[in-house]
Amino acid sequence: MSIVSKAISRHVRLSPKRSRLVADLVRGKMAQEAKVLLAHTNKKAARHIQKTLTSAIANAETQKGSRPENLVISTLLIDEATKLRRAKSANKGRTAPIRKPTVHITVELSEKRG
Repeated sequence: MSIVSKAISRHVRLSPKRSRLVADLVRGKMAQEAKVLLAHTNKKAARHIQKTLTSAIANAETQKGSRPENLVISTLLIDEATKLRRAKSANKGRTAPIRKPTVHITVELSEKRG
C-alpha cells in the first residue's frame, strides 16, 4: 500500500498521552468510518484528529483523484512538540514553572487493495 495523501497539524495544544488514546481508536480503520467514530468521541483530541483526517481526505481527492470510500488510515502519529512555558507565583517571592504540552498530528492515507 503506497501513501496517497498526508496531512499534518503542528503545535496543537493537547497532551500527547491523552491524544494517543484517541489515535489508537482509529489507527488502521477506513477513513470514512474513522470520521464517524471521531465525531462521536467525547474528547478534545478527537476534534483535532478529525480536522487533520478531513484535510488528508481532501488532499487525496484533489491531488490524486482518489475516492474517499477507498481510503485507509495507514499512519496516525502523535508526536510531542515544544512545551509552552509559563510561570506562576509561588511562596517567598519565587516562581513555579507551568508547562503546557503541544503535539504534532500526522495522518497518512493509502488506498485499500481489492
